[in-house]
Amino acid sequence: MATYTVKLLAKQPVALGTMAFHLEKPAGFEFRAGQAFEVMLPGGAEGEDGSHAFSIVSAPHEAELVFATRMRGSRFKRALASLEPGSDLQIDGPFGSLTLHKKLARAGVLIAGGIGITPFMSMLRQAAEQRSEQALVLLYSNRRPEDAAFLAELQALAARNPHMRLVATMTDMAHSQQAWDGATGHIDGALVRRAIAGLADPIFYVAGPPALVEAMRNTLVDAGVDEDDVRSEEFFGY
Repeated sequence: MATYTVKLLAKQPVALGTMAFHLEKPAGFEFRAGQAFEVMLPGGAEGEDGSHAFSIVSAPHEAELVFATRMRGSRFKRALASLEPGSDLQIDGPFGSLTLHKKLARAGVLIAGGIGITPFMSMLRQAAEQRSEQALVLLYSNRRPEDAAFLAELQALAARNPHMRLVATMTDMAHSQQAWDGATGHIDGALVRRAIAGLADPIFYVAGPPALVEAMRNTLVDAGVDEDDVRSEEFFGY
């Protein structure tokens, strides 16, 4: 890994309470879709108050580096929110092993809860750009549509890529201010089995809150998935 000083180019809301940050991409910074980097704020000490690891939203071919996070009330998040375009930050990376397998004949099933979508955005953007023929299914769970980061872009990617399928589900529509005509309820074994029907020897990837990751691993095993075909790691983005 290496440390780079970069400028904040822009910041934008991508869901209720979730912000995306666009950074310069320094010369020589190369990464694989699904990897992460450490973001260090100006003048901050290392650790909880001064640095934080984030999965990279942007794809390797894109000219900018993008990460996204829920804007919670920690000191780091408050300082991050206060930065204006043109501010300097440092990044250290890339790192992480939650990357798509290279055997294109095997399908990839991506399971995300909330802001856990970020590493999969990079993978799906890259697949669309490369016109990959690998079958990809994204199961994406949120409480409400307004909480679902990048939902419109994911719908557009699914329309653009004939080898990608999006299954988005909402678990708390009773408190939503937006209409939703898609799936509702949690991702369970029945939904997984429907989603993977006809897929060729899929490998599963899970990202989201630790409790969701643990629950999904159990759900997948109960649905008959071999534990060796389920991949997850500590999620970078909270």
